[in-house]
Amino acid sequence: MKTLLDAERLRLGVERMADQIHTAAGDRPITMIGILTGSIVLLADLIRLMNMPLRVGVVQASSYRGGTQRGELVINYDLMPDIVGRDVWLVDDIFDTGHTMVQVIRLMNKLGANSIRTAVLCRKDGRQEVDYVPDIVGFDIPDEFVVGYGLDYQDAYRNLTYLASMEPTDLALNEQDTLNSHND
Repeated sequence: MKTLLDAERLRLGVERMADQIHTAAGDRPITMIGILTGSIVLLADLIRLMNMPLRVGVVQASSYRGGTQRGELVINYDLMPDIVGRDVWLVDDIFDTGHTMVQVIRLMNKLGANSIRTAVLCRKDGRQEVDYVPDIVGFDIPDEFVVGYGLDYQDAYRNLTYLASMEPTDLALNEQDTLNSHND
């Protein structure tokens, strides 16, 4: 794997994102909703930097079932607080095609949010398929499969303190390891 963003760059980027959220929100209370599972590290780091009235919740949105191929998006909002009349900030790990973010925004509107803004750690260059731009972007990254700092490949690598790009050989080795473990 190749390191794209080391731990120090990530820390500085998250601090910048927290400052931008605070500036945009002022002293108004906000509800931060992390899109699980990839945003959990970012969400935890962001809320520790927020010095303002804050509620926190999560929504699970997943379209990957192992591997790198997308499937149907499934959204579970059972762990989310009531957002009726609240100013909501959606926090996500990566803005790739944008379909997940757009569908979660639709859900937040349906559930009665007063306003909805978005903050994403990374935006992949040239991958967007929707007419939506996140309010805050920590980093623009190349169109590569990335892991670390909450992002995973088959539920592995979320715990890395840095963001890394998986090379095609890394992906192939992991695919082979998965096949071998299922054959044991």
